[in-house]
Formats: sequence, C-alpha cells, structure tokens
Amino acid sequence: MKRFKKHFLLLFLILLLAGLHITLSGCGKKEHEDTLTLRICNWEEYIDEGGWEEEETIDLENKDIIGKNSMLDDFIAWYEKTAHKKIKIEYSCLGTNEDLYNQLTLGDKFDLICPSEYMIMKLMAEEKLEPLSDDFLDETQEKNSYIRGVSPYIKEFTHNISINGESIDRYTAGYMWGNTGIVYNPKEVKKEEASSWKLLIDSKYKCRITMKDNVRDAYFAAMGIYKSTELQELAMRPYLESNLERAEQLLKEYPNRLQQEMNDTSRETMSAIEQLLQKNRTNFYSFETDNGKSDMVTGKVVANLQWSGDAVYSLDQAEEVGTILEYSVPYECSNLWFDGWVMLKDGIEGNKEKKDACEAFLNFMAQPDNVVRNMYYIGYTSVIAGGNDSTILDYADWCYGADEEDNKTVEYDVSSFFGREDAIITTTPDQLNRQLFAQYPPEDVLKRCTIMDYLDPETTKELNQMWINVRCFNPFS
Repeated sequence: MKRFKKHFLLLFLILLLAGLHITLSGCGKKEHEDTLTLRICNWEEYIDEGGWEEEETIDLENKDIIGKNSMLDDFIAWYEKTAHKKIKIEYSCLGTNEDLYNQLTLGDKFDLICPSEYMIMKLMAEEKLEPLSDDFLDETQEKNSYIRGVSPYIKEFTHNISINGESIDRYTAGYMWGNTGIVYNPKEVKKEEASSWKLLIDSKYKCRITMKDNVRDAYFAAMGIYKSTELQELAMRPYLESNLERAEQLLKEYPNRLQQEMNDTSRETMSAIEQLLQKNRTNFYSFETDNGKSDMVTGKVVANLQWSGDAVYSLDQAEEVGTILEYSVPYECSNLWFDGWVMLKDGIEGNKEKKDACEAFLNFMAQPDNVVRNMYYIGYTSVIAGGNDSTILDYADWCYGADEEDNKTVEYDVSSFFGREDAIITTTPDQLNRQLFAQYPPEDVLKRCTIMDYLDPETTKELNQMWINVRCFNPFS
C-alpha cells in the first residue's frame, strides 16, 4: 500500500512537471509571437550609445540632458510603455551607401535604413521604398515630433526634390545634414584663398592639401573650379537686373539653375573635369576617406576638403592641442547633403504594426532631448529644429554662445534654420569661421547650397570610369 502511494506520488509529480513545462513553453511561445522585431540599418557610431559620465551632462538653463542608456534601449522601453507592445531591434551598420545597396541586392532584409540623399533618390526611382503614412505627416498631432519639429529650411528644401513626380519628403524623415567646404589653417592659408574651390589646385600648396577619395565629392568640387566664373555670374545676375520683376524671377529660378549646373554630366563636361583632376592630382597630399581630419590636426596638411560634421570634429580636436583651424564654404557653391530614414517595401511587407513601430521610432528620435543626445554623441547637425520647443536652440547656444567674461561678442543669426525670429546666438567673433558656422551656416551660404542628383546607371558607370582614370592613370605626371 505504501509502495503504491509512493509510485502514485511519483507519477503525479511527473505529470505535474510535464504540465508545467507545457504551460511555460506555451507562454514563451506566446511572448515570442507578441514581440515585434524591427530590423534597422544605420551608419556606424551614428546614434547615441549611452554610457555618458556625469560630467558630460548637458546642463541647459531649463533642464539637464544625459545619455545613461543607449538610444535603442530607451526607445524599446518608451515604445513598450506608450504602445503597450513588446519590441526587439536587430541593429546593423553600413559602411557606404553602395555597400548597403549591394546588401539589399543580395537579399538582406531591413525595415528601416538611413542612407544619404542620392541613395534615397535611387531607391525611390526603383520603387523600393514604403511611403510615410498620412498620420505620421499630420502636423496637428502632438505625438508627431518629426513633422512638427523639422527645420522649415530642410522641409522646403527636401520638398523640392522629386523622383518620378513624387517629392522625396513623402518617403524620407531626415536625420543629419550639412554641407561640404574647406577646413584650413589660417596661419598658413588666407581666408580669401579658402573661400574658393580653386584652393585645391593652387600650386603654392602642392602636397599640402587633401582631396576626398570619393567620386561624387571630388567631381562636385572640381565642378566648382571648372565653372567658377559661370557660377558667380549666375548668383549675381538677379542683383544686376534693373527690371524688378525680372530680378525676382531670376532669384526664384536660381536654385534650380544652380542644381542643373552642379550636376552637369554631359560628355564634354565630364571630360573637362577628368582632365582638370588628372592635371592637378599631384597637387594633393592624398586622396582620403577619413584620415584628412587627423592630417589637419597634426599639421601634415594645411587644407582639406571636408564635410561640415567632420570639420567640427577636426576643429575640436585641433583646439585640444592648441591649434586653431577654420572652416570655409566656397563662394561658387556648396553641396547640401543629408542622411534620412526610409522604410523598405520588402521589409515592411504591408505590415501596419511594423510600419507604425518604424514611424514611432522616427518620432522618438525627433524628440528634442533625444535630438540633443544624438547630436552630442555624433557631432553632426540634426535636421530637427524643435518647432516651439527651444531645447535644440538652447543646446546650440550652450555649445557656442559667448561666456560672461568674453569682451567681444557678435550676434549670429540662425533664424533661417530654426524658423524663428528670436533664433539669435550671442557668440565670439571667431565662431563666424568655426564650429557654429559649420553647423549652422547663415542664410547667404544656404542659398548657394545644392544637392547632388541621383544619376541613372549608365551615367554612374561613366562617372565611375572617369574616377578610375583619375585615380589609376595619370598622363600628366
């Protein structure tokens, strides 16, 4: 009898544990099924990874901002709290726009990616992008931090870029932006010299200047040299016109004309640009992708073609070792670039819940405190101005505003970007050529900025061959 009870109890325990296992397995499966996975691809070190020290706290007048956790972890917690849904992020990094495109061609699947403007245009042309929802673009909804906070300047600029008859802003939520210019050592190079792309081929600075090892950036700068006179005449024409109505029309046409001139890929122009680069390639210390910043800081070179965000980094690093560098945007023209978030059709696959989560991520990233965290961590300038929220403007002032002990100050107008008349930063005179100027260029600079167009496959092939000729064959050496 006792033995029977013992066996019965043992059988009961086995069945109980088996039942418990089935119940737990069922719960685990349900939780897994209820967890939404977002596959995100972004540039390396292009989002706040958290772990800030206390001394890194950004102490604005009305609040303190610090990145204790990573932005991704904070989003997961925020999403689960606000949407009441579990979410998981599979995060990948891209090396170049072309690497990303190759990944997509080979079958890699992402829901949300952050390419540069010309790659966004290419993906639009190939109809690979999922449009943003009407709900996301509704400015009346307080939850929509992106559309309510994006800079009016950026909003208008992107609205005027269209592919297949559709505006790029129907598919893109901008992230970071900037222009291209020249970082230079003012003790070695005069400001007037650095105010033209012609500095890059000035024999006086032979082997003391670096050029980007990137066909589009090099082609753009060379175009500024090749068409320098035409570009100046184009910019001045409205102001020399005596007929007021005609002058206004010329001003209105200027952005499109500038874009056309700087994206000229006719065979005649491409051949001329190739010859210009071939003839002057020995003037460059190197063709570089990243080491131009350190070469400027160490003094190996005195000038460097640079993106504005990297320019800020160079200026900061040089200042730490006692070297003052400056940044110039050539008067001929500058490239306005931006990186933006886009959703992929073959990632979203018509899943509304996934699309809503992607747009929630974009709105979370556009919240002013998070914008400041990302800008501080990355060093680039966000497309978000903040609307009526002054946090981002206050951060710019926190970074570059004059101290009380500064005797000489100037008023720096950033209203073109922020879209508010009171967007004025009291700063020191040196910032007119340094970090503040690089991050928030004034209106006259913005007017002479244009975008690099998306090129069709055949033109891209010809341009790449031109670059191979420049980099590998030099009949002028």
